[in-house]
Amino acid sequence: MWDYFEYVIPLLKHDHHVIVPALPGYDRENPNEDFTSVERIADELAELLLKNGIDAIDVLYGCSMGGSIVLRMLSDKKIPVNNAVCDGGITPYKLPWIVTRFIALRDFFLILLGKIGGLGLLKKAFSTDGYSEKDVTYIVEVLRFMSTKTIWRTFESCNNYSMPKNLPPYDGKLEYWYGDKEEKDRAWDIKYVKNAFPDTEFVKLENRGHAGMASLYPQEMADRIISLLDNRKS
Repeated sequence: MWDYFEYVIPLLKHDHHVIVPALPGYDRENPNEDFTSVERIADELAELLLKNGIDAIDVLYGCSMGGSIVLRMLSDKKIPVNNAVCDGGITPYKLPWIVTRFIALRDFFLILLGKIGGLGLLKKAFSTDGYSEKDVTYIVEVLRFMSTKTIWRTFESCNNYSMPKNLPPYDGKLEYWYGDKEEKDRAWDIKYVKNAFPDTEFVKLENRGHAGMASLYPQEMADRIISLLDNRKS
């Protein structure tokens, strides 16, 4: 949900123009929408920004599934991006079709179990990352809101979205963030990004799990984003 960034927005909004999109399937104001695909959302975001007179992005940030959208937007080159952050971003598998479907089914049922299991189950699942009661309750609310179609499409698309065979070079700065606790899980993604975007700077975050930056370390996230902006200005 867009309000996942509620702790980061106040740290940036007074000095910067912050845009946080409400993606289909993750927007409480449009509960009947379902997630579409990484490719379609990347395209629609670029078109929406351009139609509203925004002809460049200083910092494009995406976490997990959002990281997939960041990589796709960089490859599309529909709108210039000066800096990009792919935080634990998911990259497409290069595996046989049937294998990718088994992986998507596994991930789908794990999330579905969390959706059904509720607060008690998720407290155990997220306890090692230091989430507060409020944070875990928020995750439960998100899972309850999401349709099963959105859950399936999210995993199916993030695992298998298309990228150009010959990626155009990216002349901005790309950082790939990942927590040390998720390093094994992100090994495939790190390898993919190294090959696809060879100038990427990889940032290993100590004592971190997956997708906790905005919720658990908002000040650090804001500082890192401002640092990218400062580098651009200098």
